[in-house]
Amino acid sequence: MANALARETSPYLLQHKDNPVDWLAWGDEALSRAREQDRPLLVSIGYSSCHWCHVMERESFEDPETARLMNELFVCVKVDREERPDVDAIYMEAVQAMTGHGGWPLNAFLTPEQLPFYGGTYFPPEPRHGMPSWRQVLGAVADAWEQRRDEIREQGGRMAQRLGGGALLKPSAEPIRQESLTHAEENLESLFDAHWGGWGPAPKFPAASTIELLLARGEDRMTIATLRAMASGGLFDQVGGGFARYSVDAQWVIPHFEKMLYDNALLARAYLHGWQVSGDPILRRTCEETLDWVLRDMRAPDGGFYSALDADSEGIEGKFYVWSLDELEEVLGDDAEAAIAHFEATRRGNHEGANHLTARGPALDDETRARVRTALLERRNARVWPGLDDKRLAGWNALMISALADAGAVLGRHDLLGAARAAADFVLTRMRDDRGRLLRTFNAGEAKLNAYLEDQAFLLEALLDLYEATFEPRWFTEARALADAIVARFADPDQGGFFSTSDDHEQLLARRKDLEDTPIPSGGASAAFGLLRLSALTGEHDYERHAVAQLRLLHEIAPRHPTAFGHLLRAIDFHLRTVREVALVGPAEGVARLAAVVRSELRPGLVLAGRAGGPESDDAVPLLSGREPVDGHAAAYVCEHFACQRPVTEPDELAALLAASPGAASIAT
Repeated sequence: MANALARETSPYLLQHKDNPVDWLAWGDEALSRAREQDRPLLVSIGYSSCHWCHVMERESFEDPETARLMNELFVCVKVDREERPDVDAIYMEAVQAMTGHGGWPLNAFLTPEQLPFYGGTYFPPEPRHGMPSWRQVLGAVADAWEQRRDEIREQGGRMAQRLGGGALLKPSAEPIRQESLTHAEENLESLFDAHWGGWGPAPKFPAASTIELLLARGEDRMTIATLRAMASGGLFDQVGGGFARYSVDAQWVIPHFEKMLYDNALLARAYLHGWQVSGDPILRRTCEETLDWVLRDMRAPDGGFYSALDADSEGIEGKFYVWSLDELEEVLGDDAEAAIAHFEATRRGNHEGANHLTARGPALDDETRARVRTALLERRNARVWPGLDDKRLAGWNALMISALADAGAVLGRHDLLGAARAAADFVLTRMRDDRGRLLRTFNAGEAKLNAYLEDQAFLLEALLDLYEATFEPRWFTEARALADAIVARFADPDQGGFFSTSDDHEQLLARRKDLEDTPIPSGGASAAFGLLRLSALTGEHDYERHAVAQLRLLHEIAPRHPTAFGHLLRAIDFHLRTVREVALVGPAEGVARLAAVVRSELRPGLVLAGRAGGPESDDAVPLLSGREPVDGHAAAYVCEHFACQRPVTEPDELAALLAASPGAASIAT
């Protein structure tokens, strides 16, 4: 008989609905039961595409005797970390403090008051490699609770005082200086893998925020080398497009095979910007093939985007993606010899006897490559697919909206812009409550759970990106309303910065400020960057004031740990620049020609507003107020702090203005 998780919509929770464990979802029912029975909570946290989560489920949670012990001794709670990042963050920090490491599955034992007192990650069914078995852990924790519960509560209370994350930080009174960004670059240089690209040893993660920071700063050696190395390795799906979660080796060859929406959103944009900087066609192709994969395999009929593809199929990690030499020869026919050399495939293989494909052998011409990919994709699509996590998360959809909008505008691809619009419409209409407030997750026709700061902030940035890509004022209007909600419901009036949960969120053990920009930007960094951009478009300094309050919490810490704070450092870089505000007005064709000039290069210190046609939308975007065409021709106004130079009407004139150093030319108000 199914347990209580059968009532949920999270694919991860539903994976556990038939376990003999009496799982409950996190919420009032579980917490009340623990208090009434004075039993510890066993909180097991994971996500649908987590390989070791599946392993522990098969080994322990599906075992009737193990389940009996869990049910007798604990109130058992399953948490989808992607739906409940607030719960995950608290208990991940607690387990890391207790054990020195973390990961998923995360198994934490709490008092009925939610105080953590023991935890770990994966535990085997039998003692192995110095690890106790899961049953041994259950017995030891239950014995400790029986004999020392008062002491455990006291220890848990002391632990709770340490779990506020960035909420414990005080703002720095030191000025925010350019030197800090130089120091961050020097630290990244010292960590850089000059042979294979990326930063740090294996397992190696694709550091999109770090790449974006360095590209914005004009660094193209480390960034372009890393982008090329990842694109040619096995981290990138050479057949279907898109990136896996990370590489288990330093060479980007063998990935941990799950594909996450957020990684592909962030990396597609990094590749777009790398192409703008370098002109390397492989980087552009990688961006487009990543977004094509998203539109083909990750787009829901409602316009939103699914969350992830599992690493496993038929119970084997990576089985969907690997190839034997015989199969390559059978599928590819006359193209087999060249393709096998290109993919560096061998008779022995390199992944459990099969080949996971790279693109580091002799290059294929475009026509052959397209033919090979089509044939392999057709064959692969007939295999048993990895599991799909089909929930839609507001924040992750927002990251994809940004990538699609940016790429659609820069590359002139209307299909990408259309997908960005549809996803934004979906989030804004289907993922709100009856008060109009944003919700976190959507599945099976139902949206629920309060949105977190990251949802709100990523969507703020996405709507600004979509406005700059389309000049449709509705996106700007929604962005401004969202920014006002962030300030009203998430800002910390005492220490500055932003809490990760809203002021009306369920009360947990701590109200945190999550800090690090890994694997995705933190909500605080994203809020700061979005508010700085909005301030430049509106002239409203209050947005900038709240953004700078976030920067002051971390501007001394971040340069010492730049791989953990890429997006925050990017916001600092934007804050310290003289930002160009560009307003385009006039007939649509002329505005499009001028916009193409702006988009022809990566311009990290610029915001863009436009009006193609009549003046009816003037009031929505303050930067457009009073800007008019010149003698019926489309005009570009290049401004700093809303003081604008003489408008220009020719693309080459605009290019010359943008090539000049900010502040170098005379400003005419």
